[in-house]
Amino acid sequence: MSEDADPPELLALLDDEYARAILTETSAEPMSASTLSDRCDASLPTIYRRLERLRECDLISEQTELAPDGNHYSVYAARLERLEVTLEDGDLSLEITRKDEDVADKFTRMWEGLQ
Repeated sequence: MSEDADPPELLALLDDEYARAILTETSAEPMSASTLSDRCDASLPTIYRRLERLRECDLISEQTELAPDGNHYSVYAARLERLEVTLEDGDLSLEITRKDEDVADKFTRMWEGLQ
């Protein structure tokens, strides 16, 4: 459901307070699920469920960060830049503007899709 997102489904997702909080928090800087859990005052399972739905709509991206101890973890960044809702002659339409992904992230997503 990325480019041709179903308007009712997308609007229902954006009606969710946690999904909106995640988008708001990650619009300033990428954050881990743990940090989002603290900032959004939500459990980790709630955060992960919303992140999955936001990823399905291509409104958030996931990147892997390497910690100084050698472990890795995911951070999430909002891709939603603008959402325009139009109601004209009984027809509801959405126009979504997303932030461009960096080339390395696009390559990583493509590679993961091949596996």
